[in-house]
Amino acid sequence: MEKALFKKIDTYKQTVIDLQTHMIACPAVSPHEGGEGEHAKAEYLLGVLKAMKFDEVMLIKVKDTKAKGGYRPNIVAKYYGQNKNKTFWVMAHMDVVPPGDLSLWKTDPFKAVVKGDKIYGRGSEDNQQGLVSGLLTAKAMMDLGIRPPCNYALLLNADEEIGSQYGIVQVLKKHGKLFGKQDVFMVPDGGNPQGTMVEIAEKNMMWLKFTVLGKQTHGSTPHNGINAHRVGAQLVVKLCDLDKKFNKKNPLFAPEVGSTFEPTKKEANVPNVNTIPGTDVFYFDCRILPCYKNEDVLKEVRKITSKVEKQFKVKVKIDIEQTHASLPTDKGASIVALTTAAAKAVYKNNPRPMGVGGGTVGAYLRNVGYPTVVFSKLDDLAHQPNEYSSIKNTLGDAKVFAHIAMHFK
Repeated sequence: MEKALFKKIDTYKQTVIDLQTHMIACPAVSPHEGGEGEHAKAEYLLGVLKAMKFDEVMLIKVKDTKAKGGYRPNIVAKYYGQNKNKTFWVMAHMDVVPPGDLSLWKTDPFKAVVKGDKIYGRGSEDNQQGLVSGLLTAKAMMDLGIRPPCNYALLLNADEEIGSQYGIVQVLKKHGKLFGKQDVFMVPDGGNPQGTMVEIAEKNMMWLKFTVLGKQTHGSTPHNGINAHRVGAQLVVKLCDLDKKFNKKNPLFAPEVGSTFEPTKKEANVPNVNTIPGTDVFYFDCRILPCYKNEDVLKEVRKITSKVEKQFKVKVKIDIEQTHASLPTDKGASIVALTTAAAKAVYKNNPRPMGVGGGTVGAYLRNVGYPTVVFSKLDDLAHQPNEYSSIKNTLGDAKVFAHIAMHFK
């Protein structure tokens, strides 16, 4: 059956182009980043799903008054297998990030352009490549009249790009009964060009905002004030040494690095050169190995900050912009072995379980006990200008999902 499924999937090149063309034309940018949300894309996909032979199609609306229609859409589509008590889920997200600086794009970001194997457009890879692959797997089984050993289901989410509060968080909270104890999840929202990364673990994440409160004065009389920018610079240097205290490493993460603590965003302070700023605001992106607790890192941050406050006679306010911990998927979980075997069968490579520093929606599933793998063969163009997806990789990943579905017994 697998050979028949693979052969069928190879005939879907035009289907890939058609699906991508329609979705790229639906700018599913969050209403909290200036867009309308996923409404138009969800309406299109609901039409596609209902025209197929899914046994169940369900729209889950999460209220968001800023979004078109007043809600954020999440979609569940299920194709029954021989054993209805266990389901192989393919989970993708419908939202995309804004295109950014349009001058950096060679094409219209919301109009699909096909050049050989590549389909250009915002969202084409992140996360429409995985979404399309998931659809093609179901289409091949349906076209051939094949019922897999397990249920095969799609979970299409909203709001992944800025926190998932209108997506998987609410789906798990209010519709958790959709999922069974034997279910496993595939999230095709991360990978590498070789198709060898079977992601089973993520670092904990913590974003911190620091506001240094000094005293503003004229640039010629620094003794009359307290330069918040100078103090902020001192604090940044000291915080960068956090990696010396939290210095464990884990070979699961490649490259093999430990926890990282990076100063990132910097807010403007004063508009002119000859004024010493009384306020300085900067941010840190902390990616922490799972062996450490975010709370312990925060305690050390407060200890360092307290010393700087006393030394320079300033106040420093610390705001937690985001904090999230992720449990790993067990290396021995069936979905890990199934994904590794499927990738090897399709791509003739040597995939292996790995960890990443970035965060995915897979973390929410892992944290409530569902074995989850993040996998895709992609060129990693997410959030970049001139983003594109590969038709060949889209078809290849559809075969990987088909292989898993046919072996999940």
